[in-house]
Amino acid sequence: MSEILQPLNLPPYPFKLRPVDKGHEIFDEVRGKWLLCTPEEWVRQHFVMFLLRDFEYSTGLLALEIGLTINGQKKRADIVVYNSKRSPVMIVECKSTKIKLATSTFEQAARYNMALKVPFLVITNGKDHYCAKIDHASMSWEFVEHIPTWDEIQNY
Repeated sequence: MSEILQPLNLPPYPFKLRPVDKGHEIFDEVRGKWLLCTPEEWVRQHFVMFLLRDFEYSTGLLALEIGLTINGQKKRADIVVYNSKRSPVMIVECKSTKIKLATSTFEQAARYNMALKVPFLVITNGKDHYCAKIDHASMSWEFVEHIPTWDEIQNY
């Protein structure tokens, strides 16, 4: 197995993979296209499937690598989850398994949240996953024990 296609701390999923000169491509079910399977893409695709299959989130309410402008700079959020009212409720920042999750990773997701104002931020490197609930009124946050279920995010 290639260094990129390693097992993660997420359930295994039957991904569509195909070999290419640069390694592998993986089929992105949300965007409906083949993408080069980089270490970060491997984590992103696993987390997407985790949300879809294990948490029963809706494919049509996930957006991947969406463009944001923050303080005049263009950025891209890895995964944005919307509730059934089409309001953004969660940002997921994905990193390669080689990247150790740190305060800077959480701060990156928090910067993206300046534009979206979601109540949940998740960071993952495929091995470790952290979720924080954001209270915009009090400008505070706290880590929570689990990623919110589909039913839970409908209340936001």
